[in-house]
Amino acid sequence: MQKGKVLTLEDRIPKLKEQRRKRANRRLILLLFMFFFLIAAVIYIQSPLSHVSRVEVRGSSSYEDTELVKVSGISNGTNIWKINKNTVSKKIMELPEVKSASVKLVLPNKILLTITEHRRIAYLAKDAGFYSVMENGKVLPGNKKESLSENVPVLMGFKEGKVLDEMCSSLLSLPKEIYNSISEIHYTPQKTDEFHVSLFMNDGFEVSASLRTFAEKMVHYPSIVSQLDPNVKGVIDLEVGSYFKAYEKKEEEGLEKENEG
Repeated sequence: MQKGKVLTLEDRIPKLKEQRRKRANRRLILLLFMFFFLIAAVIYIQSPLSHVSRVEVRGSSSYEDTELVKVSGISNGTNIWKINKNTVSKKIMELPEVKSASVKLVLPNKILLTITEHRRIAYLAKDAGFYSVMENGKVLPGNKKESLSENVPVLMGFKEGKVLDEMCSSLLSLPKEIYNSISEIHYTPQKTDEFHVSLFMNDGFEVSASLRTFAEKMVHYPSIVSQLDPNVKGVIDLEVGSYFKAYEKKEEEGLEKENEG
């Protein structure tokens, strides 16, 4: 009933038919869209458009792009839908310099490899050269340098293993200004401490420390040095507490030559 008027079935039938027609049209349009979409997808997958046309590499400074692409196993002509992203990432991450690798598909047929590399934390001196030491404790055997121009600590007497891992972890935790003040670190194990190291600083001081407490004690280095006479060099011992011992001065004795001539 509408304003006192009763709608008969005959009056309602046209409206019902119109609603059904609209619903049927919408279903038909949806089905046609899905049909043509599936047809286009099949054509795309079977056509050269779905084959890799380009592999772009970002974020790598240690490797050439072509080398990383070769390691990934992706080549031009590879069907992009057959690429396993996890498998490709794992292959690239087997390289010692690589910390993480992501693989992204950029339609229609481009692959983007984004690389994050381990930070070079130091150089290891051996075999009359210098080898890069990464933050994960890995030494790069194929990256030998004859000389250094970087302000990076030089390690001596270390080899891959738990001691070097601990050393790298400690260096990573240091404030930048203290890290940059280190010239050399010598591995000098003792009977009571296999983690003992001796540091030679850019300001001329030497530091004796254990890697077990190295990071927490080295943060106090600037305040310790500020209390010392810069003209008197020696060893700052940080093993137990902290104290300073000056180097012993060697007095030269002048010997007169006799019976000259």
